[in-house]
Amino acid sequence: MVSCLRLILTFILVSGCFFGYAQNIKSNLITGNFKNLKFPDFVAAVETQTTYHFYYEPATVDSLLVTIQVNEKPLATILPLIFKGTTLHFAIDAENRVYITSNITLDLNLPADYFKPEDLKTAVTKTSPVNYSTEPQPGNSRSLNLAERKIYEIGRAGKSTTGQATLAGHLRDVKSGEPVIGAAVYIQSPSIGVTTDQFGYYALTLPTGRHDILIRGSGIKNTKRQVLLQGDGQLEIEVEEDITPLKEVVIEAEKDKNVAGMQMGLEKLDIKTMRQVPTAFGETDILRVVLTLPGVKSVGEGNTGMNVRGGATDQNLILFNDATIYNPAHLFGFFSAFNPDILKTVELYKSAIPAKYGGRLSSVLEIATRDGNKKEFSGSGGIGLLTSRLTLEGPIIKDKTAFIIGGRSTYSDWLLQKLPNSTFKQSSAGFYDVNAHISHEINSKNSIYATGYMSRDKFRLAADTLYKYVNQNASLKWKHIFNNKLYGVLTGAYSHYNYNITSNINPVNASELTYSINQSNIQADFNYFHNAKHTFDFGFSSILYNISPGSLKPLGVESLITTDLLEREKGLESAVYVSDRIDLTPRFSVMLGLRYSLYHALGPKQVYQYLPNQPKSESTITDTVSYNAGDVLAKYHGPEYRLSAKYALTDNSSVKVSYNRMRQYIHMLSNTAAMSPTDIWKLSDAHIRPQIGDQVALGYYRNFKSNTIETSIETYYKKMHDFVDYKSGATLLLNHHIETDVINAEGKAYGVEVMVKKLTGKINGWVSYTYSRSLVKVNTGTTTDMINKGNYYPSNFDKPHDFTLIGNYRFSRRFSTSLNFTYNTGRPITLPLAKYYVGNSTRVYYSDRNAYRVPDYYRADFAMNIEGNHKVKKLAHSSWTLAIYNLTGRKNPYSIYFKSEGTKINGYQLSVFGRPIPTITYNFKF
Repeated sequence: MVSCLRLILTFILVSGCFFGYAQNIKSNLITGNFKNLKFPDFVAAVETQTTYHFYYEPATVDSLLVTIQVNEKPLATILPLIFKGTTLHFAIDAENRVYITSNITLDLNLPADYFKPEDLKTAVTKTSPVNYSTEPQPGNSRSLNLAERKIYEIGRAGKSTTGQATLAGHLRDVKSGEPVIGAAVYIQSPSIGVTTDQFGYYALTLPTGRHDILIRGSGIKNTKRQVLLQGDGQLEIEVEEDITPLKEVVIEAEKDKNVAGMQMGLEKLDIKTMRQVPTAFGETDILRVVLTLPGVKSVGEGNTGMNVRGGATDQNLILFNDATIYNPAHLFGFFSAFNPDILKTVELYKSAIPAKYGGRLSSVLEIATRDGNKKEFSGSGGIGLLTSRLTLEGPIIKDKTAFIIGGRSTYSDWLLQKLPNSTFKQSSAGFYDVNAHISHEINSKNSIYATGYMSRDKFRLAADTLYKYVNQNASLKWKHIFNNKLYGVLTGAYSHYNYNITSNINPVNASELTYSINQSNIQADFNYFHNAKHTFDFGFSSILYNISPGSLKPLGVESLITTDLLEREKGLESAVYVSDRIDLTPRFSVMLGLRYSLYHALGPKQVYQYLPNQPKSESTITDTVSYNAGDVLAKYHGPEYRLSAKYALTDNSSVKVSYNRMRQYIHMLSNTAAMSPTDIWKLSDAHIRPQIGDQVALGYYRNFKSNTIETSIETYYKKMHDFVDYKSGATLLLNHHIETDVINAEGKAYGVEVMVKKLTGKINGWVSYTYSRSLVKVNTGTTTDMINKGNYYPSNFDKPHDFTLIGNYRFSRRFSTSLNFTYNTGRPITLPLAKYYVGNSTRVYYSDRNAYRVPDYYRADFAMNIEGNHKVKKLAHSSWTLAIYNLTGRKNPYSIYFKSEGTKINGYQLSVFGRPIPTITYNFKF
């Protein structure tokens, strides 16, 4: 009886299953004539007549229309026809659920090695889901999908005695093999995470056991890795670039980093951000973009010298892959010295400067290049009205060694020939630069990086004076991973800058003036990850300076110029540093750092001795002391403190405070307000003391709308000691006793910086306002050396009010526009108030130094970017950039100059760009 019942029940179940299966096959065949039907309406029709249920993001199909006629066709054959020519993909699982994605392929099958062998014995086989893609995918997309599902066993069981282990590795782009910088690698419970450094390296100390490692970052697709952490080990992670949807245009990375991060006073830019800011000649200019940031100013139009938080232009350390750049501009400041196509990131430190950096008072601008594509050969470039550029990159040894090389050149002479002024028609101007970088991974623990840079400029005005100047830089890095917690980087770098001024229009005065500076340095930096809440940095550096302050020689036998040669200057600057970052509580973190620097001014050198307590002049020289090669003629040293703290008020807001002391042993001497390629760098010696700066900063940071809107307000106060200033009428060129014309002054600067950034959406950008003052006081105790009676006076770059608006609007994936508006107070100047006569000589009576100002400055720029279609399988991708610099044509004053005309002294205003400047640039990538 029981057997009969079992037989009947089995028959009924089998029949029912077969009947249900037949019904399912029949009901899931689609019939219909669909004409210009919106995709959601098509979905509704399919769901009505079948058992399918769709899952998708409405925004991805908002413009998709369906026109198709079918008769009892399966959905799996219909969707590929509908999605043809789009970036849409779909997958159908065993429960007839349909998943639709854009730019992402879903693989609903588990990888073969997902389960451990013992698990496979008990695994239950299920109906395989259906996976489809309408077009070939990037070669590694499938493997990355599988990587998310795989469980990685890290370390050996029983090795950890503390219940914790360190997971370390690198984050790299799957297509190029380049490191991914600044991405977050973390777990949610407990909340532990780090960000990848400049090499894409991360190290996480976690409890042993099972974890989901989450990876998030700007420009990459969110992903995860499942690990079974049993002991210390490594996990190399590859990620995909994120083809950002229209509604997610990100202009600044790392979302909540401004609130959650320890660092304050840091402005971080990527190349995508910089390309959205309109510039004068249509080419991305990183220095122009930096000048739009709060607390960063310039004395005038066409000048790339930065004044950061009231500091002078020489108080900024500019590093290009750890090599110092002394002149960061081409053609007297109209072009940046850096090719935008090879750059990866730009970081500007304005306060809380890390202990590894030293040598300048105000800021550090660190510029990093890309490593080059380790997977395949590619290139990019651009053609503009005045310049062109080309960059090539690719693997030398696939996945191990890559190169990237870029070059730029100008052909601006044709424009000078079009100008009506005869002086310009006889002039010429040009430059070129070349960058090259090679990265090589020796093994999993050792990598080397080599960078070279060279630029040359040439400018001749009216067939008279020829200016030539050259930058040459090289750096070599070796990175070694000692273990999962400790790695080090050894860097050697060389920097060279020289200029040459030749004048030969008049044979009697024909001459050649030359100047050069060489710098060689070695540096070792070590990073120790004790755990996610406690890290150490330590290292040392040494810099050897060698300066040729100037030489003058006659040209030709008719020249009456006398040969003049200044003594060379040498100096050795060394430093050791250590810093300790610790999270004392989940909300409170501190950074304690100490850098100790030591400087020796070296011979050979002749040093003048002067009467004590008297102004230094030729008439007060009492003796000359001679020093041989290698002798120490002056020594300076002292501690440089770096202290900072952060307290998180909420998950979206925090306050930060910092104090840092900096020492600067090299100074730039210039008799112009703007930075010039003919400025002179001077080492500290027995008479010119090093500059010392102290800065205190306080900031409040708050994010809104899921970290898509950032707000910040920072205030600072800075004191500068032995700030270099000049006596009235100072002679700086070929001065054998320069100490008689320069004086050590005191400076102070203070201000408030407010910034709001919208990170996503069709409309994005930032707006900033800065109120700041920069004041100088010269009170040497001697009346002849005093300036403005020993009272504080505005520095040449004191501009109290500064407002900047950067706005970007993206109409579609192909069309976008950008607007830049800038306003600031006019810079201080000294004016002649009257003239008088002493015997037969005319004398001019001047106002107090910097007692007046030029008119205020404002400028609006506009740009439009037109991109080609976004088909993946194109031989090359291209775009056009149309821009207008100085949209309103305002004649912003660069300087005020005066002429004595008859019995009057008349003033005139000089403007660099007094009319709108349209440009067009064609950009390409292959």
